[in-house]
Amino acid sequence: MAIPTANLERERLLKLAEEYREKGYEVFFHPNLEDLPDFLKTYRPDMIVRRGEENVVIEVKSRSSLDSSSNQYLGNLAQAIERHPGWRFELVMTNPEDTTYSPKAEGSLQEHEIESHLQVVRQFTTQHPELALLYSWSLVEATLRLIAQKEELSLERFDPRYLVNQLATEGVISKSEYQLLMNSLPLRNSIAHGFKTIQITQNSVYELIELTEQFLRTLHTDDEAD
Repeated sequence: MAIPTANLERERLLKLAEEYREKGYEVFFHPNLEDLPDFLKTYRPDMIVRRGEENVVIEVKSRSSLDSSSNQYLGNLAQAIERHPGWRFELVMTNPEDTTYSPKAEGSLQEHEIESHLQVVRQFTTQHPELALLYSWSLVEATLRLIAQKEELSLERFDPRYLVNQLATEGVISKSEYQLLMNSLPLRNSIAHGFKTIQITQNSVYELIELTEQFLRTLHTDDEAD
């Protein structure tokens, strides 16, 4: 018997709350207006967690619960949060398609291939920013897998959110790099699952391209150091 989407989302939310509490965060389920800062008064986030000066706004969704209206809401929410230091947005999918593949089986892109593809992305960023952002994300994700491999990290799975979180937790990527990736992930998800978004700009694509190039340079630097 299929589990209703609302139940899946609630179960995922409860699990996330437990994980954040174990890390020392204060958790607010469906926070009241008085628990929200002024810039979030018009939103109703699923959960907010706080620890020190770090504030995380969390939304849990499944593909079946996403539509054009919720997609626009999430995009606006992410944009509002991005403008405020100390705050970040986290969109968690309960049943992402990306958790089922194996990079080893598929043959993950290598450094020279990533560099070649980056040149292609730059060529159509101006006319096709949505396609360019999706393409750019695939390249930064491939690069992150190479970094994880070089750092000999043990990864349980390879979905984007888990990969980024693990590298940040291990201190392999910086806080600013983590933030840029997490801000881009909701946009990537929207495009990948066929939803419209008005949040994408050429600059958001160039940021991903430049970040990928930076990660690639890190790989080369490490090689030279060896």
